[in-house]
Amino acid sequence: MNLRKNTIPNNVKKIHLIAICGTGMGALACMLRDLGFEVTGSDQKIYPPMSDFLSHRRIKVAEGFNEDHILYGPDLVVVGNAVTKQNLEVVKMQNMGLHFCSMPQAINRFIADNKKRIIIAGTHGKTTTSSIVSWILYKAGLNPSFIIGGILKNFSSNYRLGNGEFIVIEGDEYDTAFFDKGPKFLHYDPFMAVLTSIEFDHADIFKDITQVRYAFDSFISGISNKGKLYVFDQDDNISDLIKGKKCHVEKYGKDTGSDWRLGAVSIDPPRSVVEIIKQGISFGTFKTELMGEHNLLNALSAIAIADSLMIPVDIISEALETFEGIKRRQEVRGQKRNITIIDDFAHHPTAVRETIRAVKPFYPDGRLVAVFEPRTNSSMRRVFQDIYPLSFDQADVICIRKPPLLEKIPPLDRFSSEKLVDDLNNRGKNAHYFPETESIIDFLVKEARPGDVILIMSNGGFDNIHERLLKAL
Repeated sequence: MNLRKNTIPNNVKKIHLIAICGTGMGALACMLRDLGFEVTGSDQKIYPPMSDFLSHRRIKVAEGFNEDHILYGPDLVVVGNAVTKQNLEVVKMQNMGLHFCSMPQAINRFIADNKKRIIIAGTHGKTTTSSIVSWILYKAGLNPSFIIGGILKNFSSNYRLGNGEFIVIEGDEYDTAFFDKGPKFLHYDPFMAVLTSIEFDHADIFKDITQVRYAFDSFISGISNKGKLYVFDQDDNISDLIKGKKCHVEKYGKDTGSDWRLGAVSIDPPRSVVEIIKQGISFGTFKTELMGEHNLLNALSAIAIADSLMIPVDIISEALETFEGIKRRQEVRGQKRNITIIDDFAHHPTAVRETIRAVKPFYPDGRLVAVFEPRTNSSMRRVFQDIYPLSFDQADVICIRKPPLLEKIPPLDRFSSEKLVDDLNNRGKNAHYFPETESIIDFLVKEARPGDVILIMSNGGFDNIHERLLKAL
């Protein structure tokens, strides 16, 4: 394939995005539209909320992939990372000799150019940390730009175009495009960066933890000696990889020797109250509606960044107290019969464990009912089969759905929800297997009691189980 046109020309006016309905691609499309470009796009899965998001911004989205969609001759085509070289629009793009690029290339050229990039990377916590940093910068009057993988409730958006000097970007380790198999975050030159964690994930593109470590090693190595990197102090993979790197490194977490650490934590629903220690001295006590130690650690890294930018403590404190969270991150979707329904994006075993551990203390009067749908490329594979049983220890009732897209996975590599339920019951847990969503709803309507919290975890729509369950209750 001729890839000589993988460049961005001058005087671009018309831009087409292939696979426009991804969270990042949709945000990019809206930013380009706000900057005055003519924007079109196509995708084969067009449904809310992204379809509404794009429609409200008057962006024309075509259903499916068809070469007719680019016959008008856009000046530039942005190719999403899920798009293959056999895609009909890609083939036509090549035959027409059109200029094309990846999403990170477009962000660098049109959005982040001349801005100081704050990159948030790691296996867990990227979206939440990016969102907290963005909100603190906004409350400090720094007018930031951001592009994040979740909808910030404070902005009702996952992007913002600001006139300030900073842009916050959620740095993704997933591959960039069919013509660039390197991680997306390697495209950015960080002014500052956060590294929250390094664990095995994305089993569809990484063979093992060694490959994951290599990707993050490349990211850290790419930060200049003028850049600053904040790293979590309890991760052995991070500790290994930061050795000998040229950037300035500060540690945050729970170690007494770290630059930043959590002090005393108390829970006063709906808030967490936490003391922050900077270099052994109390920096302040902060209140937030974020739940769980993992989120307080995310907030801790954001506080460290804010302090390095000379943002006053009182502004940081007000920002944390007024931070409303992110859609699909411990989001309360409703309450019926005194039964609370919470939606969360958790899917990796560590995320499932920490989310359950975070939510439970905030609802002490009832049971925690964990409902889990494994649907990521990793969770549908057996790589975590023996780890998931350890993730549900603090749940009182557990509902496990059969993976909905299991046919995508080779038979010998498939995850078994039935085995997970057997393993959980053998650990003395009250666990149940369900082949589809309807039977989960029927079970929960009969099983749930007043005071219970039903925590629904999936990285997908889960057949709209949240609204259907609320209606059924």
